[in-house]
Amino acid sequence: MVVDDGRAAVAFLRTVFGATGDIEPDRPAEVRIGDSLVMVSESGERERFPAFLYVYVDDVAATYQRALAAGADPMEAPLDTPYGDRRAMVRDPSGNVFQIASRHVPTA
Repeated sequence: MVVDDGRAAVAFLRTVFGATGDIEPDRPAEVRIGDSLVMVSESGERERFPAFLYVYVDDVAATYQRALAAGADPMEAPLDTPYGDRRAMVRDPSGNVFQIASRHVPTA
């Protein structure tokens, strides 16, 4: 993702998803969310370019609430999808969209 404020974007990822990784000067930040690597670059040489990410988490509702508390705009409250995921959707302050999901096992 290419954002205007890399530190703020990485702070959001850390707060909401427990991302790990360091920010180093003059290079994109490499952060891990679970077993996935996400690169965060600051705009300048490249134009701002938001991302659309589908992120699996253990608790959709708790992650959704953390995202809202961290300044995200709600796009879709947690719901059960017909394909078996429990999912919510937010837009972070940098304009990136996250679908926050977990596998949902319906009860009979």
